[in-house]
Amino acid sequence: MSLQEKLDTFKAHWETNVAPPDAVAALHRQTDELIASGQADRALKAGDRAPEFTLFDSDGHPVSSTALLAKGPLVLTFYRGVWCPYCNLDLQALEEAVGSLRDLGATLVAVSQQTATFSRKAQRDNHLSFPILSDAHGDLADAFGLRYAMPQYLIDVYKGFKLDLAEINGDPSWTLPIPARYVIAQDGVIAYAEVNPDYTTRPDPGELIPVLESLRSDAVA
Repeated sequence: MSLQEKLDTFKAHWETNVAPPDAVAALHRQTDELIASGQADRALKAGDRAPEFTLFDSDGHPVSSTALLAKGPLVLTFYRGVWCPYCNLDLQALEEAVGSLRDLGATLVAVSQQTATFSRKAQRDNHLSFPILSDAHGDLADAFGLRYAMPQYLIDVYKGFKLDLAEINGDPSWTLPIPARYVIAQDGVIAYAEVNPDYTTRPDPGELIPVLESLRSDAVA
């Protein structure tokens, strides 16, 4: 079963059998509004230069994009949090593909606004071999054009599910990144970008392989 098939199966079950209809309607409304805002179209895309960053992993160690890119291309995925089942399925699919990415010289990291405690839980629960870096206050997501503020009606829905993002993220702003996946070439230029304001739709990790193969070919040529 493909990643998107798994996401669609989960969505159908959750929206039909688990979530209250008013919560489902609110989630759909917010997705529609985010799409209509055009923010995803304004986010960084292929051909743009990626912002440099130094973030901390879940053990408190600094990780810099400069050091990662010195070793090869960087695959960067923006992760909403351990509370998001769609994001967890996405991370699991990336974990299945990470060996192929590494064989092509790439490093994979996830970036989340959640605190280190929740990132460690996400790594354990999803059996990840790659790190989740802490993007405090969503500063890196903002630099990529991904960070957005949740509307009050959706905050109320999250609180109804006992999800307090102010606590999970260690930040009272109630902001999130639009889910996104990037491949950054060693010269710092974005070679691939997938930004989708519909968090229930994610690209298959297999899309990364030809991008990385092309970068390897260019480096050899």
